[in-house]
Amino acid sequence: MRKRSIWAKALLLMGVIWGLHQETQAQIIGKEKKKLFFWQKPKDLLVVTPVDTALLNDSLARPSLATAAADSVVDKKKEKKESKKKKTYFGYRVKKGFARQGKGKNEIVETFYYLREYQAPNPYVRDKHYFDVKKRKIFRSPTLDPSKTPMLILHGPYTKMRGDVLIEQGYFFVGAKHLRWETFRTDSTLTQRQHYEKGFLRDAVISYYDAAKTKIKEVIPYQYGQVQGEYYKFYENGQLEWQGTYDKGRKVGTWINFYDFRGRRQFEFQYAESAFDKPIEPVLVKQYDRHGTLVFEKK
Repeated sequence: MRKRSIWAKALLLMGVIWGLHQETQAQIIGKEKKKLFFWQKPKDLLVVTPVDTALLNDSLARPSLATAAADSVVDKKKEKKESKKKKTYFGYRVKKGFARQGKGKNEIVETFYYLREYQAPNPYVRDKHYFDVKKRKIFRSPTLDPSKTPMLILHGPYTKMRGDVLIEQGYFFVGAKHLRWETFRTDSTLTQRQHYEKGFLRDAVISYYDAAKTKIKEVIPYQYGQVQGEYYKFYENGQLEWQGTYDKGRKVGTWINFYDFRGRRQFEFQYAESAFDKPIEPVLVKQYDRHGTLVFEKK
């Protein structure tokens, strides 16, 4: 019995020692795991103090010089691209020009754009506008000959200033008046406003010889619901046959009849000067032969 109790005590002691050993091993393994997790963390941790936070926010609020310089370069490039885009009107590339007349307060400055490459205006348009390179002036003519006169065809925005006062503005399309045109007095009072469509009044009634509408027969001007403005009639070969002016539905001023070649005049008839004058029968005032020689003139 005594031996059994001794063996029981020995076994109990060994159990206690084994339990303490297992607990010690668990603690060691736990410490090793902690070490492992510790070494897995990044070495350098940023500790931001309240002062550092203020500095950080301030630095974020103010862009660096390098960033500002880069942004300014990008903005300048965008401005250049936009300016290049603005130098194209109605599908044609253009350049800017100036024409000056007079001096001082009465100096007239015309700002215009012109085609980079010569483009022939519509032959049916009577008033073709161009800049004479030699005379440094803007002219208009029913016919153009670039081989004899170095010229620039107007195309794009146009303004005419007398000193600091705007007196005329509008657009050109390949030498012809286009869109809205306005004229002003020196006190900036609007005197006239007209709308054009590539050389003809916007509301004009245009008839053609062909179904493709390439050969104009007649241009009847309409403004504000009545016949008003320049009237044109053409031969089938494109030469002008009749030209005159309507005022409130009445023929006024000088009406001209042409031969069917070279734009030569044949007859000139005179009507009342305006719609407010008493109507009169047309009077033949001039007649020309086919060679352009004056054969009759009313005195």
